[in-house]
Amino acid sequence: MSVLRGVGSTAQRELAELGIGSVLDLITHYPRQGRYIDGTRLVPVASLTPGDKASVLGRVTRVGRPSSGYGRGRRRSPARVELEVADASGCVQVVFFNQVWRAKQLPVGTLALFFGSVGTYRGSRQLNSPTVEVLQPAGGGDGTGEGDSGEGDTGADDGIGDGPVPSAGRVFPVYPLTERAKLTSTRISRYVAESLDRAGTFADPLPDPVRTGNGLIDRTAAFNQIHRPASLDEAEPARRRLAFDELFRLQLDLVLRRERLQEDARGIRHRTARGDGQITLVERFIAGLGFELTGAQRQAMAVIGEDLAGPLPMHRLLQGDVGSGKTVVAVAALLVAVEGGHQGALMAPTEVLAEQHGTAVRSLVDGLSVPDPATLAGERPLRVALLTSRTTAGERATILSGLADGSVDVLIGTHALLTDQVTFRSLGVAVIDEQHRFGVEQRAALREKGRGADGRGQDPDLLVMTATPIPRTAAMVVFGDLDMTIIDELPPGRLPVTTQWARTPRQVDAAWKRVRSEAEAGRRAFVVCPLVEGSERVEATSVVAEAERLAGAELAGLRIGILHGQLSSAEKERSMAEFRRGGVDVLVATTVIEVGVDVPEATVMVIEDADRFGIAQLHQLRGRVGRGRDRAWCYLLSSNDAPEAAARLSALEGSVDGFALAEVDLELRGEGTILGSRQKGRSDLRLAKLVSDRDLVVMAREVAEQMVAGDPGLVQHELLADELRLFIDETEAEFLFKS
Repeated sequence: MSVLRGVGSTAQRELAELGIGSVLDLITHYPRQGRYIDGTRLVPVASLTPGDKASVLGRVTRVGRPSSGYGRGRRRSPARVELEVADASGCVQVVFFNQVWRAKQLPVGTLALFFGSVGTYRGSRQLNSPTVEVLQPAGGGDGTGEGDSGEGDTGADDGIGDGPVPSAGRVFPVYPLTERAKLTSTRISRYVAESLDRAGTFADPLPDPVRTGNGLIDRTAAFNQIHRPASLDEAEPARRRLAFDELFRLQLDLVLRRERLQEDARGIRHRTARGDGQITLVERFIAGLGFELTGAQRQAMAVIGEDLAGPLPMHRLLQGDVGSGKTVVAVAALLVAVEGGHQGALMAPTEVLAEQHGTAVRSLVDGLSVPDPATLAGERPLRVALLTSRTTAGERATILSGLADGSVDVLIGTHALLTDQVTFRSLGVAVIDEQHRFGVEQRAALREKGRGADGRGQDPDLLVMTATPIPRTAAMVVFGDLDMTIIDELPPGRLPVTTQWARTPRQVDAAWKRVRSEAEAGRRAFVVCPLVEGSERVEATSVVAEAERLAGAELAGLRIGILHGQLSSAEKERSMAEFRRGGVDVLVATTVIEVGVDVPEATVMVIEDADRFGIAQLHQLRGRVGRGRDRAWCYLLSSNDAPEAAARLSALEGSVDGFALAEVDLELRGEGTILGSRQKGRSDLRLAKLVSDRDLVVMAREVAEQMVAGDPGLVQHELLADELRLFIDETEAEFLFKS
């Protein structure tokens, strides 16, 4: 960075606050959410017309003393801050309501862009609570206000006191900034402009026929037009090309990963039907379920069966909403492995979920047997083992011995399954639940269990599950190396959970009355709190304090238990066991119950401070009730009516469809939540938006598959291979390009 004019040690520190440590970081620090100041549309102060919305570029010439409002209760007037802003044509009054901090943000001398509605007050024109972009802080220059004697400096103010500012006839970018650094859009724009001028023409790894065939501009034009468009019309084609590049790198990584796995694969051809006409283990399993499978479950089993019978190891994602029956489908896949003399493994992210799976799977396979020549009957009961940190040394030794000699058919556990001591005789199918909690490293480690210590074994088929629905477009980016199956049907007779956003005291009282009435009828309730213990810094209901409060107030006389992450494993299990058997009426808990907890008698879920949770988490929590045949309710307690919180809670109140809610979540929160689960080393999506760029996601996937099919090692596309190495970590690069 120090090669740029004016970037000395102080400027480098400030740029580092924005995550900029190189020229590449700088030119990929794009204008904020496509924000530009269009100098061709700036309105001189003298031309402002009441009733219009206008953009005014001016300097603050006066700041009035903030008023704190007057009156009481509903008659209290809002606090005000009044400014005077001037340009060459005149001055205008700017007023902010309930934003007293604006006085500090906009002292006299600040150059800023103000956008808002033009009104009148006492005969004068006025901008009411406009949006603001600070371009140059008060104090002159570009806002540094001090010399920087580091190497590469050019004097006080980093030599850019007369740097470019927005002006008529010019489009100026507005960059993401941070309060801790004294940087401005003006200053970043200067650094970027110099970088682009000195860079000249950029190498473009995308072949011309591919680029033009998909209507994309070249990369040199894209970088120049995103940072300094001649008009706003130039900015979108630039964003589109660079957004495609982001998605293309991700898809190329995923396609190459799948290609490498298949090149090196040693799959198992599982038998999904018996040649002697006898009923299979899976068929016996389905016949003993006591309920009919849904059409979606049967379709998922058929697709998975085809994978298991094929020569290549299965790599499939199974998506399904809460209560859709993914576990039954997963158990069927595990039983295919057991039928052929292999073993199955199911890995869960938490002990609570692993133990829940252990209980559920043992119940589902109860009564099933497998061949065993060593017994008089020639068969033995199918054996399911559970391995967690709670497993005693003696139990662990027995389980490890059974895995090695094949007498343990299915192993269920947490990360403990990945330890070196766990050795399977022949791992045939591995299931990973809640895939978003694991990365590619854990998936690879579980696959290696199939090959064994000597590396001579075969690769197990891999089924990964998630009960957190992900929009298909996002899943293509996050799980693009996996085939995808969706269970989009709930079992018949399952009643939707009635959801209410309780925001008034009367509604909250109704929620607690519902808890009491259901408990008195022999059913159970969950109460979820954000924290374990009270915190002075965070005003959120805590588990311990709320359990004590409820026992002496709304739920007095009911049996109340607690469950949270700070309890020991034994304490958690005791608490859940008491709740399951009915020894506890109400379980006050943290989100430790978010996934896997299955208590059919639980019919009420009360979520305190619901505005503190995301849509996916709220939907998961709601899924803990209504799992039986009784009607169920979920109450979202929150008085927060801020726009984002209201949008989330209203969405939950209005829908029980996890996939529809996932789309809302993606629109509200962007890619961060979903892509936060991506494997490390992949570039962030800075410009691509999965909601609005669905066509680019599909296009990037198609181009990646075409290029890898024609050139698996990217030998003919050296620039592309070099770029991919630049954006992924060394371990991933070594794996992708090892040949």
